[in-house]
Amino acid sequence: MIGSVASRVMVWAALGLLAVLALTGCAAPPDKGPGPKGESLSADQFVQNDINRVQTLVMRDNLDSLVRLLDKLYRRNPAEWRKAGFTDLKSALAQGDTRIRKGEVPKELEGLQDIEVLSVAMDPRYPGDRAAAFVLGLSNMIIAAHGGLTRFHVGDSVDARHVFNAARNVEIAAWMLSSRRDARGQPLLLSNELGNGVTNLSFEREFGRMIARLDLVAELQDESVRRIGIGYLQGLLFFNFLPVR
Repeated sequence: MIGSVASRVMVWAALGLLAVLALTGCAAPPDKGPGPKGESLSADQFVQNDINRVQTLVMRDNLDSLVRLLDKLYRRNPAEWRKAGFTDLKSALAQGDTRIRKGEVPKELEGLQDIEVLSVAMDPRYPGDRAAAFVLGLSNMIIAAHGGLTRFHVGDSVDARHVFNAARNVEIAAWMLSSRRDARGQPLLLSNELGNGVTNLSFEREFGRMIARLDLVAELQDESVRRIGIGYLQGLLFFNFLPVR
């Protein structure tokens, strides 16, 4: 009897989920351009808690920032995408977008990872596509700091210290981008621009956004672990019984 009731409940729950997904898809508002961006309802959101949702959205936005960063670097340094054999910027960006979201590293640097790739990318002797190596090193490092995940669910573990360190690494990478020079004293990669009537700080702003998001996740992750312990102690303090069904 219990098994039969449980089966019916599962069927109705599944039908309810499908109805919610269908209604959400029909009712999704049109894209109104720049502004806060949520995410369309997906099945995996039902196995995400609040901190998982924040982690997932922050990762999405940071990867989007890296795609924009690569676009900016390629536009200011077109010789870099030509080194990789591309004939146009659009093709170079399309491949870069895919590799950023997978956390891949340049093929010639396979065997290296995250901060190692960043170090090579900003070495004056590196002959490859420096812009791609720099941005792919950042994406590989950020994803590694989150346990290799880009979407997060109940049971996934993210170390707050690793995410905090990733934020500091982004700060270091931003400094390297603005300060590293070749043997002739020229920037390895053109980025921010000041002087001669031109002010372009878009690179700095993009880095700032990524750093702020990473620091937010590190703080929230650390707080969520602490709240679990506090919640348990509060339960003992107020003699709250635990549910059994």
